[in-house]
Amino acid sequence: MTFDIPESAISETFLAASGPGGQNVNKVETAVQIRVNIYALRLPPFAFRKLRTLAGRKMTNGGELIMTVREHRTREANRAEARKRIEDMIVEAHQRDAPRIKTRPSRAAKARRVDSKKKKSSVKKMRGKPTLD
Repeated sequence: MTFDIPESAISETFLAASGPGGQNVNKVETAVQIRVNIYALRLPPFAFRKLRTLAGRKMTNGGELIMTVREHRTREANRAEARKRIEDMIVEAHQRDAPRIKTRPSRAAKARRVDSKKKKSSVKKMRGKPTLD
């Protein structure tokens, strides 16, 4: 599944990057910071909620997803990597989680649990100092 992000929802800025770049590292701004307005994507509510949890600190209170990439030596490569990461995150947000089915322990399982607790309790009671009668 792929998801096309409209250009109107994206704003890009380029930053001076640390890391690889050779002699250009101090001259050329190769790192990219992409901001995506999530409200402009018109995501379904379940996908929006999941995207907020997936994004974590990358999501602002104003509904912007901020992705900064500075791995590659060129702007184009960093730009493509950032867009790919954002698209992957949005695609993952569209995948619904399986609904949780509530289960209850059986009466026998509850009895086994209580019996093991009683046994452990009696073992611990016997660990004290012996009393002199």
